[in-house]
Amino acid sequence: MLNNKRLIALCTSRIYDPQIHGFIETLNEKLRSSNCASLLVFTINSDIYWDEDFISSETYVFDLLPFDELDCVIIMDEKIKSHTVTKRIISRSKDNNVPVIVVDGSYDDALCINFDYKKGFEQIVRHVIEEHHVKRPHMMAGLPNNFFSDQRIDIFKQVIAENGITFDDSMLSYGDFWADPTREAMKLILEREVLPDAIICANDIMAINVCDMLVNAGISIPDQVIVTGFDGYDEIFFSSPKISSVSCESFHLAEATADAAIRLISGEKLCDILITPKLITNESCGCEEYVLPPQTLMSRFNNSFYRHQDDSRILYNITSDMMNSPTLYEMAANIHHHKTKHTLCIVDMNCFNRDKNYFTIPDIAEQKKDLHIIDDADYAEEHRFEKIPLSDELFYDTTVNTKETVLAGNYRDRIAQLCESGYPLIFNAIDYANIPIGFNCYFYNNYNITDFSRTASITSAISLGIGGFINMQYQRYLLNKMDIMYTHDALTNLYNRLGFQNIYDAEIKKPENEGKPITVIMSDLDGLKYINDNFGHAEGDKAIAAVAGALMQACPKNALSARFGGDELFSVIIGECDPQSIINSIDNNLSNINRKSGLPYTINTSSGFYTDTLNIKYNILRALKIADQKMYTAKNRKRNASKNAQ
Repeated sequence: MLNNKRLIALCTSRIYDPQIHGFIETLNEKLRSSNCASLLVFTINSDIYWDEDFISSETYVFDLLPFDELDCVIIMDEKIKSHTVTKRIISRSKDNNVPVIVVDGSYDDALCINFDYKKGFEQIVRHVIEEHHVKRPHMMAGLPNNFFSDQRIDIFKQVIAENGITFDDSMLSYGDFWADPTREAMKLILEREVLPDAIICANDIMAINVCDMLVNAGISIPDQVIVTGFDGYDEIFFSSPKISSVSCESFHLAEATADAAIRLISGEKLCDILITPKLITNESCGCEEYVLPPQTLMSRFNNSFYRHQDDSRILYNITSDMMNSPTLYEMAANIHHHKTKHTLCIVDMNCFNRDKNYFTIPDIAEQKKDLHIIDDADYAEEHRFEKIPLSDELFYDTTVNTKETVLAGNYRDRIAQLCESGYPLIFNAIDYANIPIGFNCYFYNNYNITDFSRTASITSAISLGIGGFINMQYQRYLLNKMDIMYTHDALTNLYNRLGFQNIYDAEIKKPENEGKPITVIMSDLDGLKYINDNFGHAEGDKAIAAVAGALMQACPKNALSARFGGDELFSVIIGECDPQSIINSIDNNLSNINRKSGLPYTINTSSGFYTDTLNIKYNILRALKIADQKMYTAKNRKRNASKNAQ
């Protein structure tokens, strides 16, 4: 329950499909009219096609269901097309005592609502065989070994047998429920000396392609060959001839599902439900033309046409800008656009750890995510979609995410607020390289199919943008590491000769540095030979590194500190500074190290400095030499003082 309303989750695919879109609208309106439940839609954007060996990372969105807060889960099994995914959702629902309704499928532990496809297909086969009296029928089946296809083949065999027609294998072809396989099958049929007098197809897509192949071959429909489909897709009313089919209207299914959900969450016990599809006879079988009412036809045509607006270039630019952003904040700001103005983007913050490539971490998909909002379109609306760095609270909230659902952590209240609109929220997984990294929540205050259609392309653009940004960020990290490796001394992390020369040349060419004081401080480790001879070269290296650390800590942040070799280290400081104070700080830093380290030797350094004015005549080698001489003067002074003390 959420906001004093029951909470229902719908798991489906391709919400931009007119039938699924219509199902969602009818379902939600029925729930709204009862004023008892809010609808959350969890969707993938492509069909899995029953390939149980490969489950797309898109299905991560179904792992985000807030099972412990749901009152009912609805699964459109035939749309998701994966028994593995459906069983996973049912199992988690059962663990949380949440009732499940499966639409277009048959599972234990769930209330199943189906069209009586068997009865529906039998209607159209009997119509062709018994009313049009065909003698040479042919069956264009779907996928081999598919339940629905095999069931329709059995019905075809049964009906023709009852009408005295003996079945043989020449009466059966497989179009795999899709266009290209159907057209390949039709090429073989068209090579026959005697054509079938009817081709009964297991769905409308195959029927449309069968008609097209026959017409192109100069064969008259229905005079020479009758063609029928099944499903009742809108396209059959736009084809020529208009195709006879069986209507499985989504709103009938949605109404039955909504009614069942309301009754289930009220505590009723229900049995599985079967809905009888409606036979639609039309021109392709020789019957009178049947058309939808003009208003309905125009509405469906507009939906089909306008949802294919060309957003690709805009979304490509969004992706490109995201990928090339120098910082996380600018990357997120680049999501802002009027095309994304109803989007809430929530991402695993672990993926922005720049010293690791998120997509190469073993088993990263199974590791717990630290989900946070990185983009909220309402924030963008407030700032008129300006590409500005977003405020920290959108990224890092003090709330700890204890669950990985759409109702957890720092975004729970935001999503609860969005539920108040009364329209369904739509959730898509954000994934890259088949690894989930978060999710998008879409909040539209309408049922516009254009908006529903746009969710898939927006999710794809954002997924590619974030994934590309992560990869680019990691590449920059590696390039920076390589640059450090080639330009820095490995022992001290100071610049080496090459690195110093590059950075120094760049600094002295800056016009703002002309005429400024420039100071060189040279430091040399005292007693390096003694440390090496008595404690080993590893300890000598440790002492050199300690001096380097003391030097960097004492110098200003803009100092250019370097080691050209051995134990001589130096810093170049452009601008005002107090070199003697810096040298004193170096000595104090080393005293602190000596006091805390417990080493059997002390680490001391001698230092010298030289200050001049930076101009075109300035010679860095001369300055280093003078500072070096002063450093040796200081070193000799220490030695003499030590001898006198003895």
